Amino acid sequence: MLVTTTQMLKDAQAGHYAVGAFNVESLEFVMAVIRAAEDKKSPVIMQTTPGTVKYANLDYFAAMAKVAAEQASVPVAIHLDHGDGFDRCVQAMHAGYTSVMIDGSHDTFEDNIALTASVTKVAAPLDIPVEAELGRVGGKEDDGPAVEGENPYTDPGEAEEFVARTNCSSLAVGVGTAHGVYVGTPHIEQEVLKAIRSRLEIPLVLHGTSGVPDDQVAEAIKNGICKVNYATELRQAFMKGFMGHMAANPGCFDPKKPSKPGMDEIYAVVASHMDNLGSTNKA
Repeated sequence: MLVTTTQMLKDAQAGHYAVGAFNVESLEFVMAVIRAAEDKKSPVIMQTTPGTVKYANLDYFAAMAKVAAEQASVPVAIHLDHGDGFDRCVQAMHAGYTSVMIDGSHDTFEDNIALTASVTKVAAPLDIPVEAELGRVGGKEDDGPAVEGENPYTDPGEAEEFVARTNCSSLAVGVGTAHGVYVGTPHIEQEVLKAIRSRLEIPLVLHGTSGVPDDQVAEAIKNGICKVNYATELRQAFMKGFMGHMAANPGCFDPKKPSKPGMDEIYAVVASHMDNLGSTNKA
């Protein structure tokens, strides 16, 4: 059941819940995320960043997602997260990704529009949805530089113009969250989110959610978010299980053995988030 994110997010928007988008780094991540989705009967988005793709390649991850989806009883999408240019997005489409994000948020407003529109023009005939980003999600995303000292919020008026001129399918918005590990107290500016929602009809996406309290995420969903990204938290969970096993069994040389508790930790994190996002039993 490898599908695009189009109907998935429309259903979430209509049903006032959100679909979890979980960054997968390896076969173990894919298996753990799919197991949680099946047990929770939840639609799921697996995504990879350019940094992860460079470690292997787009074809590897598309193939893993395809195999997982064919064996799953729930809708599964494979999404390019933070696409770092037109070429990367087109390559992902050709590899079999069913959704892409083009991230022009570090460019000027006009350059972001031009870049995003160039991707949507190619994706539209293929029926592949395109996520874009407007505003600044702080912190350190993927292997890029940290974003600091900039206005973190998406301007609602600019968001309306941006969507009209780019025809993007969904929009990641800056509402106070940050990528990576939080050094302060996470806070979602719900009033900004409400203002953006009042101007737009397309699905809204929340980035930088690892470490954000569940109650803030649940409130954001009530205010219009219908796709929520998790990356850092899954990496931390896997390494917790993996390193815990190695500490207790320092002579272990079979990578499958420490990977199993790592997968169990990812499973627990993903399953818990699906409950909080409201996607459980929505497949």
